[in-house]
Amino acid sequence: MSYVNPSGEYSRDSRYLTNRVTADGRDGFPVEPGRYRLVVSRACPWASRAVIVRRLLGLESALPMAVAGPTHDERSWTFNLDPGNRDPVLGIERLQEAYLARDPSYDRGITVPAIVDVPTGMVVTNDFSQITIDMSLEWAEYHRDGAPALYPSDLRSEIDAMNEAVFKDVNNGVYRAGFAGAQEAYAEAYDRLFARLDRLAERLEASRYLVGDTITEADVRLFTTLVRFDAVYHGHFKCNRQKLTEMPVLWAYARDLFQTPGFGDTVDFDHIKQHYYTVHRDINPRGIVPVGPDLSSWLEPHDRAALGGRPFGDGTPPMPTVPEEAVPTGHTALAP
Repeated sequence: MSYVNPSGEYSRDSRYLTNRVTADGRDGFPVEPGRYRLVVSRACPWASRAVIVRRLLGLESALPMAVAGPTHDERSWTFNLDPGNRDPVLGIERLQEAYLARDPSYDRGITVPAIVDVPTGMVVTNDFSQITIDMSLEWAEYHRDGAPALYPSDLRSEIDAMNEAVFKDVNNGVYRAGFAGAQEAYAEAYDRLFARLDRLAERLEASRYLVGDTITEADVRLFTTLVRFDAVYHGHFKCNRQKLTEMPVLWAYARDLFQTPGFGDTVDFDHIKQHYYTVHRDINPRGIVPVGPDLSSWLEPHDRAALGGRPFGDGTPPMPTVPEEAVPTGHTALAP
C-alpha cells in the first residue's frame, strides 16, 4: 500500500510488522528450525534478497520456503504454483490469510517476504530489511559449514551506510520514477537514480564488491535491482538513460554476481516480467509482457576476478539448488 502525494511523488508505505525471529526469542518468536515458513515471490526484488541470503547461508532446511505466484490482485499474493492452489504446509490460498490470522483488521500492505509462524498460521514479520540481517545474525547456529559472513561486525557501519544510499536512490528510486504522478517528480527520481549509479560505477571500477573484498549484504541488495533493470525498469519504469548492458562497470559487476552460485540460480526472469507488466495496469493497461531481452549475455565473461577479492571470504560456495527450489528451465539464463 503505497501512494502518490499531491506533488506527484511516489511514497512507499513502510509500516511493516516489525516483530523479529531471534535466537533468544525476545519478541516471543525464538529461532527454531522448521517452525517458520519464509513466503516469497521470485518476482519481487525485496523477497529476492531473502531468497539469495537464505541460499548463501544454507538455511534451506532450517527455514523452509513457500513461493507464491508472480502476480497478485488487490487482495493478495496467491499460491497458484502449488497443487490445488494452496500452500502445502500453511494450507492457505492467499498470503492475506496469514496476515489476517495475525490481525483480523490488518489494513496495510500484504507484502513479501514474510515469515509465517506455522503453528499459529500468522505472519510474524514482513520487515524485509531486517529479515536478511537476522538470517545472518540470529540464525547463525543453523548456517551451513562454510557460510559466508554477509554482515561482518567490522564492516557493518559501512554496509549500513551503503544500503541506505542504495535504497533511497536505486532500490526505491526506480519505483519513484516508475510510479511518479508528475513530470517534475519523475525527473527528480530519474536524476537521483542515475547519479547514484554513476557513483557506484566509480566505486566498483577499482573494487570487485561494494564493501570490503567479499560479497556482503550490500551486494545482495544492489543486485536484485540491477538484475531487473533491462527486463523491467529501463522501459516499464522509464529509467532509460541507459540500459544496464550499456553501463560497462555495473554490467560486468552484475554478471559477476549472477554467475556466482546463490545469485543467478535464484532469478526467475519470467516471473519478474509477468509481475511488473501484468499487475501494473496503470502503467501498462493492456498487460502485454515483452518477449525480450535476450538472457544469454548474462553468461558472458565478466573479467572482474582481475580486481581480486574472494566471493565467499573464508567460506565456500553453497551446494547446488535443491530440485524442488530450482527455477524452471526457460525462466533463467542458466543451463538446467
